[in-house]
Amino acid sequence: MLPPVLTRRTALAGLAVAVVGGAVPSPAPAAAPQNGQQAPGFYRYKVGDIEITVVNDGVSRMPLVDGFVANAGKEEVQAALAAAAMDTTVYAGPYNPILINTGSRLVLVDTGTGEAAFRTSQGLNGRFLINLAAAGITPEQIDAVVLTHYHGDHINGLLRADGTPAFPNAEVLAPAREHAFWMDDGEMSRTGRPRVQDGFRNVRRVMAGEVLKRLRTYEWDAEIVPGVTALATPGHTPGHTSLVVASAGRSVYVQGDVTHAPALFARHPGWHFMLDVDPVAAEATRRRVYDMLVADRMLVQGFHYPFPALARVERSGPGYREVLVPWSPTL
Repeated sequence: MLPPVLTRRTALAGLAVAVVGGAVPSPAPAAAPQNGQQAPGFYRYKVGDIEITVVNDGVSRMPLVDGFVANAGKEEVQAALAAAAMDTTVYAGPYNPILINTGSRLVLVDTGTGEAAFRTSQGLNGRFLINLAAAGITPEQIDAVVLTHYHGDHINGLLRADGTPAFPNAEVLAPAREHAFWMDDGEMSRTGRPRVQDGFRNVRRVMAGEVLKRLRTYEWDAEIVPGVTALATPGHTPGHTSLVVASAGRSVYVQGDVTHAPALFARHPGWHFMLDVDPVAAEATRRRVYDMLVADRMLVQGFHYPFPALARVERSGPGYREVLVPWSPTL
């Protein structure tokens, strides 16, 4: 004999019988308490035989002010943010340092805003060491820190909140031209821009003491650690440097601050960011690098791109558009 066919009517009838018979369904369990925290921000991928770990340091939220873009009005910037479905009242800038594991060396590229920033930003940034621990890496394991330039969100993480070195076993590698500029008293006295003056003061605070003892400068167009070559990308700062990580026929371009938020400065490569020391040179660098990225279909790792900040670049109108690489659960 075939079993009866279950229909909506017979199902409801059965439920009614169960209720009448006293078999009342148990109430659903209470909802779990809200957690209030994000998952740790780290992501790994391979470039040939090299393993890269992106370790997020959080984000800044800077009120959008007049002069944020020196050669575009605030309304134009807000329109660009709106077109990208972003908040039009603030500039939200992620921070994404990376670790390069060559198999013989563990190299950090840029440091984020620093441990002290976690407290002052109420956890919005300064998260690098927290996420580094979640990724299973200790600061003591890092044997080299490569800096692309000397702005605070790239160097402040060299120090812990108490002022001691954050990476006690690491050599610090810095672009020679960048170091020469920021440590030059004459350059500091000649600048009339308050933000640049603030930069000089911060560099003198960080690049001192034990950090300065560990520092070695490097030149452009040289392999500074195995598989990592430094390239000249000046403008944002005088010695701003990008890196190419290459292994087994694959490569990724680590762009530092060639652009900041791509929704603004990749779409509008002619815009001059208020933190550019030489905005004309920064624009020329940006166009040159992004033309190359398009032509070579080269992966780019963007410090201020949305986490995990790995993308390809294509042309979009008068500028460029980033196409983020899909998340992969395996390396």
